Amino acid sequence: MTQHQRLLIIDFGSQVTQLIARRLRELSIYCEIHPYQKVTDAFLADFAPKAIIFSGGPDSVTREGSPRPPKSAFALGVPILGICYGQQVMMQELGGLVETGHGTAEFGRAFVTPTDERLPILDGWFDAGPEQVWMSHGDHVSRIAPGFAVYGTSPGAPFAITADVARNFYAVQFHPEVHHTPKGAKLYENFVRLAGFTGDWTMASYKDDAIAKIRAQVGDKRVICGLSGGVDSSVAAVLIHEAIGDQLTCVFVDHGLMRLNEADEVVSMFRDNYNIPLIHADEADLFIGALEGVSDPEVKRKTIGKLFIDVFQREANKIEGAEFLAQGTLYPDVIESVSFSGGPSVTIKSHHNVGGLPEKMGLKLVEPLRELFKDEVRALGRELGLPEKFIGRHPFPGPGLAIRCPGEITREKLDILRKADAVYIDQIRKHGLYDEIWQAFVAILPVKTVGVMGDGRTYDYACALRAVTSVDGMTADYYPFSHDFLGETATRIINEVKGINRVTYDITSKPPGTIEWE
Repeated sequence: MTQHQRLLIIDFGSQVTQLIARRLRELSIYCEIHPYQKVTDAFLADFAPKAIIFSGGPDSVTREGSPRPPKSAFALGVPILGICYGQQVMMQELGGLVETGHGTAEFGRAFVTPTDERLPILDGWFDAGPEQVWMSHGDHVSRIAPGFAVYGTSPGAPFAITADVARNFYAVQFHPEVHHTPKGAKLYENFVRLAGFTGDWTMASYKDDAIAKIRAQVGDKRVICGLSGGVDSSVAAVLIHEAIGDQLTCVFVDHGLMRLNEADEVVSMFRDNYNIPLIHADEADLFIGALEGVSDPEVKRKTIGKLFIDVFQREANKIEGAEFLAQGTLYPDVIESVSFSGGPSVTIKSHHNVGGLPEKMGLKLVEPLRELFKDEVRALGRELGLPEKFIGRHPFPGPGLAIRCPGEITREKLDILRKADAVYIDQIRKHGLYDEIWQAFVAILPVKTVGVMGDGRTYDYACALRAVTSVDGMTADYYPFSHDFLGETATRIINEVKGINRVTYDITSKPPGTIEWE
């Protein structure tokens, strides 16, 4: 199997650490995020990184017991880049000083001014003067470590950019991974170039490696794959089928929470187009019956998760000799689920597809996508020859329409929601906007409003349209539809969907909101 050049990101708990990895993957650099607690001397020796990045984090290096990297990281002789907390911990560990207060906190946009000294990692920066960056720090470096020099300053960070060129140690107080630092990608590009990376991480090589790993792991045993119909599980299924053929059986648990006609499309695609053995367990009545009247979003997720396990296990028991369970778990799922990764960042919501099933079923896990972000999964799907229309589909949550129905779930509301969502997506496609949008859907709201249709009074549901742009779902902005589009869409939904008399548009970004409503 290919041995890629590897970059290690040591995570100190920043909510945007994943964006560092995204920047690097865009440069065809293989990298992994690992929480600082797991990065020991032995881990470093085994991982053998070609370079290291220290992430930001919410703690203070002035606090006794605050997170630290192993001292051996500084002795590996590889380039290191410290970001925000990563800069501060680098200074503190190497003989500098970090302090709290003195009016030097910065949150939000700031401008960094270069010093007279030039630095190769900043090639392409400061060509037209000071550069905009994104700051988020309360502590500040008050004395840089021996061997370091200053290459950029800001009003609240006199040591905004520092470096020890002899040791290839670089440190910045701002976050180059976020889009509010416009030239952040260039800084990462310069760093990996200085570290000697050639950019050997491609989907073609990943596909070959993944197939080899699946064959080595599975041997001649049988594999069960939980197929949801979404891009992730579908790409996983096709990849595994390419590796082991009819040793794979897919189980599609139809929970009755899919979009309009989606269950039929899933069954048709995998049975007819790919000839993959498929069990279709239609359990809509079971799931919706258990969910009716439930309003708490976490209870919804857990109810769906438990029933899914029960149904999946029942169907899996019918497959003789199955020893492996395949899931379409992605890298963001692994990182976000603290109970799974042991990472220091805060859990925002539970992930239904990380853990759980193997322990209950006694099956070993096959997760061929667990190192990939969503757009990389799509690239892998193209390598596998899946249709572009399918690969480009917007993400759809495992709990389905249950979390697009805030408040109590009823069959009536689900039927209304399906029809409204179908009209909305049809509008987006007709206007040629589908591929510009990361995710779009309708949420039916837990309120009814008064309306007038014809000469009569109505008292029907309100709905919210949601459409966002994003790279990987970690951050998102609402899509700027024209008022003409919104007006036309609202008219169609109200005219064509019985049960809705009011349409709103959600213009919340992520953060502070999430993409889904629950």
